[in-house]
Amino acid sequence: MADIDTTHPRGASPATATATVAADAPARRKLRLPKLSGLGTWVALAWTVLIVLGALIVDVLPLGEARDPALALMTPSLLPPDLASDHPLGTDRQGLDILGGLLYGARVSITVGIGGVVIGGLIGGALGLIAGYKGGWADRVVSIISDVLLAFPSLILLIAIITVLEPTLLNVTLALGVMVVPSYARLVRANAMSFAGREFVTAARSLGAGEIRIMLREVAPNIVAPVLSYSFMLVAVLIVAEASLSYLGLSIPRPEPTWGNMISAGQPDFERYPYLVGIPAFVLFLTVLSFNQLGEAAGRKWSPGAAKI
Repeated sequence: MADIDTTHPRGASPATATATVAADAPARRKLRLPKLSGLGTWVALAWTVLIVLGALIVDVLPLGEARDPALALMTPSLLPPDLASDHPLGTDRQGLDILGGLLYGARVSITVGIGGVVIGGLIGGALGLIAGYKGGWADRVVSIISDVLLAFPSLILLIAIITVLEPTLLNVTLALGVMVVPSYARLVRANAMSFAGREFVTAARSLGAGEIRIMLREVAPNIVAPVLSYSFMLVAVLIVAEASLSYLGLSIPRPEPTWGNMISAGQPDFERYPYLVGIPAFVLFLTVLSFNQLGEAAGRKWSPGAAKI
């Protein structure tokens, strides 16, 4: 069978264009939730649900004081972990509850991770969609913007942004969102370029659809799946980035607990009380590993060559 000419957008009749759309319909990807397989993926999902749920309901849990040292003056400091006590994971040097600190820190990490991905995905996705579909000068401008942002080392760029802005939860989230804009722009651009010349796009154009409608209704739905699977991994990257900034004292300061500043605060007592560093580091490790595992599972399901289940 001869190849279909996709370079003739305006010459096809409405009947021919409609037939082309129907024939090409299977090429459009349908987004379905991935079926989880393997013990590791299920464990990752369970841990992610547990940590997100804990971050949401920590305010109503019967835990010891974890944020205000003035309210923990009567609590013994440096209590060792004891699951049968009022402080299951112990207390730090200020008498603050470590379990409560972990859950409040999870709230910060999840907010920063998901919020940064949403900000970067919306901005970078819009730029990449325009660049990949339109090409020409739009593609060149977006490529220059991406190259400029990628030219700066990520940590230095984050430090520069947060130095100018006050290190609040919103500002840290915005800074991390800006950091991932080039990644989303390149991912979406590459996918948009592969679909911009497809038959269903040509048919939609010949039927009189506007450029914006084609981008949003024809091209964008085919890009959602790879973007979502990539987003799971970027959430993990941003959680690590926020923890690194907190460890260096450049993110949300104490006494508001984050996993990074809990590790930093426990470092002087690490030799005698290793749980002060080990527990938040282990929680950070499990959370990052879980998001990466979920991202890989989604990628296997949603990749173009994945087997149909």
